[in-house]
Amino acid sequence: MIGDRLMTESSAACSQSVLVVDDQQDFAVGLSRLLLSQFPDLACKVRQSGDEALRELERADYDILITDLRMPGLSGQHLLTAALSLNPSLTVIMLTAFGSVETAVAALKEGAYDFLTKPIDQDHLFRIVGKAMERSRLLRENMRLREESADSECRHMLIGESPAMRRLRKSIIAVAASDYTVLIRGESGTGKEPVSRSIQALSHRANAPFVTVNCPAIPDTLLESELFGHVKGAFTGADRNRKGLFIAADRGTILLDEIGDIPSSVQAKLLRVIQEGEVRPVGTNAAVKVNLRILASTNQNLEAKITDQSFREDLYFRLNVLSIHVPPLRERTEDIPLIASHFLLKICRELGVPQKELSHEALSYLTCRKWPGNVRELLNFVRRLAVFCPGERIEMAHVRLVESGMSLGREICDNFSPYKETKQLVVKEFTRNYVQRILEHTQGNISEAARISGIERFSLQKIIKRMNINTGDFRKG
Repeated sequence: MIGDRLMTESSAACSQSVLVVDDQQDFAVGLSRLLLSQFPDLACKVRQSGDEALRELERADYDILITDLRMPGLSGQHLLTAALSLNPSLTVIMLTAFGSVETAVAALKEGAYDFLTKPIDQDHLFRIVGKAMERSRLLRENMRLREESADSECRHMLIGESPAMRRLRKSIIAVAASDYTVLIRGESGTGKEPVSRSIQALSHRANAPFVTVNCPAIPDTLLESELFGHVKGAFTGADRNRKGLFIAADRGTILLDEIGDIPSSVQAKLLRVIQEGEVRPVGTNAAVKVNLRILASTNQNLEAKITDQSFREDLYFRLNVLSIHVPPLRERTEDIPLIASHFLLKICRELGVPQKELSHEALSYLTCRKWPGNVRELLNFVRRLAVFCPGERIEMAHVRLVESGMSLGREICDNFSPYKETKQLVVKEFTRNYVQRILEHTQGNISEAARISGIERFSLQKIIKRMNINTGDFRKG
């Protein structure tokens, strides 16, 4: 694009970068050239719409954003909100016509660093951009120092060295410095709760309470009382006053897990907590002041729920002050060997068994396998491997064994027979499959199969007899 030509090889390697956004192409390019005349080492790009700018900000990190306030499509105001969600340390300067100063001042309240009125005064432009560059330099140095001390805190909960995970840890460190509400988005099983715990652990509330509320797990009729508390006699069964979870989290952090599932009546009361910083227990009009930080997570499309009126738009904007996206496992497959090995170490310690290791072939398979359940599914799979591998090295035979047991269980459960009957059938078929695989591996050698499986030879012989398995079928020659 035209503005990209302004980025020379020397400027591309510099320590400061700016993105100029204006739907008037000549103005944007002229402004960029003016900046380069004063700051020759500044890397400068131009985009002509808010949508183009947002895609560019998603692709690369910038220190400064200079954007027009009024543009077709995505306005400068909405670009400001989206840009700060992507990068809370971004320095944003708004451009506005003289008659729209009030709107620019409102943008300052939403997080903009400063604003410039058109037509641009050259000296004023240089002064503001110079200060913005100094602010970005200080923020970057502060971020580097904080990352060095905080990265280890994130790493033990959020395993991985892929670009996606590095960006995630950087975002966590950035949002942890403030007290704003954070909306954590991501598919089921990606690790949204560890992200929330990392935010709390790196914040000034680290030593204060951290309360997690699994919203879908609490019936709608009880959720309001659980969150806000109630007074004695508020409803049938309320035989004493109860302190709600918001009050329990006072001075600390509360995570509202799967926020998209809360009923409309609770949404309205939650909005008051965020706006006023106070809670009204069920059965009383007396308000209780609370000082806490609210984190919310969801795997749902809240924008679609706003459209069908099942989620309040005003609550969405109150929750979505800062936003973090937790990437699915398919977007960071290079992390799978590290994650699987970490889980295996942890699980063996939990089981009190000698440490096991995954063979190269097993690791390669896990890396290539699809994980629709993301990290949680991988964790459960490694748990099964640790349990069903009696030795200290997990080979592909053990992986295939676990895979066959899982698919078998799904097939049987799809018949929807009575629970006890289905459970017995799953156990029986899994045992048959397991023994057959072991005998196949040992070529019918029962003693070797007993050693590998950890089953007493006599007990294994009884199982083989009960299952009517012919060991001769597995001998070669």
